[in-house]
Amino acid sequence: MALVSITRLRLRGWRFLPGFAWLARGSIAQTRQARGFVTGALLRDRDLTFWTLTVWERQEDMRRFMSSGAHLKAMPRLLDWCDEASVVQWSQPDAAAPDWREADRRMRAEGRPSKVRRPTAAHAGLEYRAPRLSGAVPIRRG
Repeated sequence: MALVSITRLRLRGWRFLPGFAWLARGSIAQTRQARGFVTGALLRDRDLTFWTLTVWERQEDMRRFMSSGAHLKAMPRLLDWCDEASVVQWSQPDAAAPDWREADRRMRAEGRPSKVRRPTAAHAGLEYRAPRLSGAVPIRRG
C-alpha cells in the first residue's frame, strides 16, 4: 500500500513569497532524498496558492520526512504566512500519483484545514475555487 499526501497552502500576501520560496526549495530537496518517497508534483495555482502531491511507500516514511530537516523548519512559518491551508492523505494499492482533479476531489471530501493564525472565511469549510489542472512541476527522486 502506498500513501498519498496532498497539501494546499495559500499565502496571505506577496511579501511572504520570497521566504516561502526559499523554504519550499529546501523542502523539495529534502523530499527528493527522503527514504520512502516515490513521486510527487508541485502546482502553482492562482492567488498565491500552492499545492503539493507526494506519494510515499509507507506512512512512517512521510511522517519521518515531516518531522525533520527543512520541512520541519518551514511548518511554523506557515501559521503566519498562510490564510488557508489544508491536507488530505489516503492509502491506495499502487504508487501511481493521482491527477489534480482527484487531489481536489479528495481534499474537498476528506481533507481537513490546518491551523493558521489569520484564516479567511472560506478556510474552515475548504471553500476554494477549483485549482488549475495544468502546469505542475514533477518532483523526482534525487
